[in-house]
Amino acid sequence: MRKPIYLDYNATTPLDPRVAEAMRPYLEEHFGNPSSSHWYGTQTKTAVEQARSQVASCLHCLAEEIVFTSGGSESNNYAIKGVAFANRHKGNHIITSATEHPAVYEVCKYLEKNGFQVTYLPVDETGLISAQELANAISPQTILISIMHANNETGTIQPIAEVSALARERGILVHTDAAQSIGKLATDVRELGVDLLTVAGHKIYAPKGIGALYIRSGVALEKQMHGADHEQDLRAGTENVLEIVGLGKACELAQNQLDDNISHMTALRDKLQNMLAGEAFSSRINGHLEQRLPNTLSISFAGVEANMLLDELHDVAASAGAACHSDSIDISPTLTAMGVPVEFAMGTVRFSTGRFTTEEEINRAAKLVSEALQRLQPQESDGIAVTDTSEIKLTHFTHGLGCACKLRPQALERVLADLPLPDDANVLVGLNTADDAAVYKIDDTTAVVQTVDFFTPIVDSPYHFGAIAAANAFSDIYAMGGKPLFALNIVGFPSNRLPMEVLGEILRGAQDKAKDAGVAIVGGHTIDDTEPKFGLAVTGLIHPQKILTNSAARPGDVLILTKPLGLGILTTALKRGLVDAETTAEAIATMATLNRVAAESLAGFPVHACTDITGFGLLGHLKEMVAASGVDAEIVADDVPVLPRARDFVTAGVVPGGTVNNMQFVSEVVDWQPDIPKTLRTILCDAQTSGGLLIAIAQESAGALLARLAKNGVEHASQVGIITSAGEGRIRVR
Repeated sequence: MRKPIYLDYNATTPLDPRVAEAMRPYLEEHFGNPSSSHWYGTQTKTAVEQARSQVASCLHCLAEEIVFTSGGSESNNYAIKGVAFANRHKGNHIITSATEHPAVYEVCKYLEKNGFQVTYLPVDETGLISAQELANAISPQTILISIMHANNETGTIQPIAEVSALARERGILVHTDAAQSIGKLATDVRELGVDLLTVAGHKIYAPKGIGALYIRSGVALEKQMHGADHEQDLRAGTENVLEIVGLGKACELAQNQLDDNISHMTALRDKLQNMLAGEAFSSRINGHLEQRLPNTLSISFAGVEANMLLDELHDVAASAGAACHSDSIDISPTLTAMGVPVEFAMGTVRFSTGRFTTEEEINRAAKLVSEALQRLQPQESDGIAVTDTSEIKLTHFTHGLGCACKLRPQALERVLADLPLPDDANVLVGLNTADDAAVYKIDDTTAVVQTVDFFTPIVDSPYHFGAIAAANAFSDIYAMGGKPLFALNIVGFPSNRLPMEVLGEILRGAQDKAKDAGVAIVGGHTIDDTEPKFGLAVTGLIHPQKILTNSAARPGDVLILTKPLGLGILTTALKRGLVDAETTAEAIATMATLNRVAAESLAGFPVHACTDITGFGLLGHLKEMVAASGVDAEIVADDVPVLPRARDFVTAGVVPGGTVNNMQFVSEVVDWQPDIPKTLRTILCDAQTSGGLLIAIAQESAGALLARLAKNGVEHASQVGIITSAGEGRIRVR
């Protein structure tokens, strides 16, 4: 398998083999603590000090002015907080720019909460600050100016020497985040005139988890890491010898090969720029055309969404500058500060070349990007010709997953609140509740129940996507107590990106699931779309007196959930290639299982309310139930069934945006017991696709229902909580 072309060197760099070789003895042989006085300690102490000299030589400073840290973020934190807290008796004002990395920006925001004032300098359309605006921002209270050397997104290089000269005249300290600069620009601290400078190892072919901070002699910082007197009593903690050695070697290589690196990266960057900008697409280059990093190309394509373009580029690794959601567009603060028009900012991609990039890779990448852009342009198409669809990963053709295409709950509520309620007496269930299906009375014994649901792929297999989408759509009918009659397809399909055989597999999966439900799919509607979307409009029958809604839960009811949670988290991990085959199979089986058996098991039981758990998560749908019913509820977190590995992925930060939105949606009504871990809180809000039924049933019948569900094969059905009392719709989680 040929690896994708790596053009994301500004995000991180591979470990240089020469760096790995320098580190090897300290992985395999020399393990001593540098603070120990015996032979083993001496070997590692010598290595640490040699590395310190290598870093100092690269920056043209004294070895004693280098302190090793865990990386660029710690160095930035130490520099800014260290100056702030050590000099608060002199002043409380800090100046930075509007285009800083979060490792600077978020530190400044933290300090604002702790009595400091921060000025965020604007930038011009090229990303440069103005020396005059900087001078105007300085006040008698200014103690620090922190301006990054080169921007990580656009590569724009700031006039740090000019900033330093201006600050020196006024006795103000200067810090620069030079994480992107080492090995790409001359970083002589004497010429830059800075007092503090940040180095990040993983940006210069050293390992992740190691960095350094240059602290000019005589500059006093408030210590941030307390403990023993390591690093000249400036940072506690036993030295990370292995990675310090790697950083030292990386700095030596960066210094010795600077001119060659600049020449190599510039040539390839410019070649890629010329090839892409020369295509017949409306594009623009972001950043200063002369004063920018030699390896960085930030290019925007009008009318294209960056995430969708990157999803299309399976064989090119790069970074997006914006993300499009259903009710918002998240554009990077850097592009926003530069005033990049939205139509271009949405289509911004950063390509960054590196030491190991080849001309052949640039030629191939340019061709792949051009082809992807052509596929994403609106055009008439009869579909891509194909003979084998087995290698197609459907999640790579969408920038969202499943219900990520939905409006955020808060936005949807605002829209629905402004709509008038229907005045037709035959509408038994409509906008008056938060049910996902509507019911219309035909006569005293018959009512029509109808629902519609569609979304973007949550699994790679087209067949399984179709089956899951169908199961999800039928679920709304079952949750109301109805029986489906027939269904219609709803299709959005990118015929210029995917072969029509893929659509055939989606429809086949849906038909097979409809057969399991005992109904037929009799037609539907299709549109050409930029990404695949699929679902069903389902029509069913129900007796007007036997409708289950989510608005009739009663105090004392037991809450039963029929499927485990964690589907949104697992499908997000699946798209990122993090899920093993066994976990994938279990998630697909869970989502593709109809709620038919669970719904039919309810017959004869005193069920007061029911809803299916989908995009708004368990707590989101429970919020709707308790609000509509005028009751309060309690959930026992440990009793909620959860799919294996879901907690592991939450811990790793693999959480879909819809789940984060759900946590905000329920935040005002949920009272969390303090010992509920964040991982479990996230799972209880996780956006599900084709999740289980949430049933509110009279307490005396709950045990019998659970027994019937188990007998009928609903193996994960569990009692997860109770309706505690009449109330205002609050939920307690313990």
